[in-house]
Amino acid sequence: MSPSADRRQPPGRVLIDEDELRARVAELVPEFGANGKDAVTVEQLFTHTAGFPQAPFVPVEFLDREKRLARFASWRLNWKPGERFEYHPSSSMYVIAELIERLSGQTYGEFVRERISLPLGLGDLWVGLPSELHGRLADCVHVGEALSDDDYRALGMPVPPVTEVTEDAISSFNREDVRVAGIPGGGGTMTAADLALFYQALLDGGRALAGREVWKPATLALAREIRSGDLRDPLFRKPANRALGLIIAGDKDRTYRGFGHTNSELAFGHGGAGGQIGWADPHTGISIGYCTNGHDRNTVRQGRRGVGISSRAAGCARIET
Repeated sequence: MSPSADRRQPPGRVLIDEDELRARVAELVPEFGANGKDAVTVEQLFTHTAGFPQAPFVPVEFLDREKRLARFASWRLNWKPGERFEYHPSSSMYVIAELIERLSGQTYGEFVRERISLPLGLGDLWVGLPSELHGRLADCVHVGEALSDDDYRALGMPVPPVTEVTEDAISSFNREDVRVAGIPGGGGTMTAADLALFYQALLDGGRALAGREVWKPATLALAREIRSGDLRDPLFRKPANRALGLIIAGDKDRTYRGFGHTNSELAFGHGGAGGQIGWADPHTGISIGYCTNGHDRNTVRQGRRGVGISSRAAGCARIET
């Protein structure tokens, strides 16, 4: 099914409203609705409450539309949509990419490049990196020793669950076909500077970088609104504080969400596998991009490093109140 003309987004600003968020995904992607998934809403895809956190997908099949839709149809729910929060590392992101394609008439990679990267002057921000640029991209490597279950218990911490974010999965991003595919939710490539500037654009709608408004203020306000209610993350049992694809720093437990001690409660962003950092703080106007190809197997050390970097970055600005 191709998107109808009246649902497509015209070139220019990226728009979204509450009605679109409340829409059922199957209304836009009928193939997705099989096996009881017809109740899943667009908002639930973004807040990781859709109910299919570990649904299988072969990354290089993303560019094959027929295989992509067949995967969507085969997925089954683990729990009722909206019932709980559990991070969907990639599954819901594939569906979001499909929605973008149907509503824009462009491929996901084209949309990101033409509607976001280039207008913002972020020439190194790609989702689906052309083969001729792969020589500039550092390979992912794994360093350090992983903690055992006993190590976690000795630290008084819960043992992290096994997810699809494995060493093999991360190492697959060293392959040309995976890099070219532009995997939603994990296949973006960019410099740390472009990552920081992208978050900077989310503070003012892109006006400073693009010289025009890329995102409406109302859209940005919607994107930064906490929508996960009282739902808690399954590991630390802290409020999830999930907005539309973003995490909001919020309360004193912000370090459990990857933010620094010195961020304000308004800070928003999202960390990545291996210790990648990206956030912006509307209170100070600071944004940060931190990228590393060395994925630390010691998740506690990695987490502390991220909080330490974020704390120091956020502390660069002192706002008098």
